[in-house]
Amino acid sequence: MTTKQSTTHDLTEASFADAITQNDIVFVDFWAAWCGPCRAFAPTYSKAAAKHPDIFFGKVDTEAEQSLSAAAAIQSIPTLMAFREKVLVFSQPGALGPAALDEVIAAVRALDMDEVHRTVAEQQKAEAPVS
Repeated sequence: MTTKQSTTHDLTEASFADAITQNDIVFVDFWAAWCGPCRAFAPTYSKAAAKHPDIFFGKVDTEAEQSLSAAAAIQSIPTLMAFREKVLVFSQPGALGPAALDEVIAAVRALDMDEVHRTVAEQQKAEAPVS
């Protein structure tokens, strides 16, 4: 019997939106090959992907996907983002250690998404132009 191990998925401008809309929880690591902290974070991220096969773990090469990185307002790498039910719920630059990444994963899993969606709807209503 073999067990299926989750892996990280390379995301492009063309595949990014589908990854967010087709998965409940999505983590995205924005990185570059020349970035030392990015290379140091990569094994931690890959181990988390193997440990949490129900979560989609994507990677965006900021050099190859400059338009996507600009659209995501990436200013330093690595930057880790987490989406839940299509909502950005976490974004932080800097490499995380295994324990810190586990804490972020647990926090994203524990979110009350009904409350998150209510808050987002209220913010959108408040920002809507008055006609």
